[in-house]
Amino acid sequence: MLDMTQWDEGIARAIATEEGIDLTDRHFDVLKFLRKEQENGTALSIRKIGKSGVVDIKEFYALFPEGPLKKASRIAGISKPASCI
Repeated sequence: MLDMTQWDEGIARAIATEEGIDLTDRHFDVLKFLRKEQENGTALSIRKIGKSGVVDIKEFYALFPEGPLKKASRIAGISKPASCI
């Protein structure tokens, strides 16, 4: 996505389907946290997410397998964090 303001849950569900993820309320808790942090200009990292109190690292990997930060960022409609390859 080029414009974060166009994001909504329907778009998130469509992107998640492409990634093979069936979104739950727990996924949306994480996605909303990521969007809020991006809007605040916070640099995202897996470590920061694990310390957020929203989700621990083990659950984050379970929710978004195989590159959780990159996938979660894509589904959240935000730019890929610099920490992602």
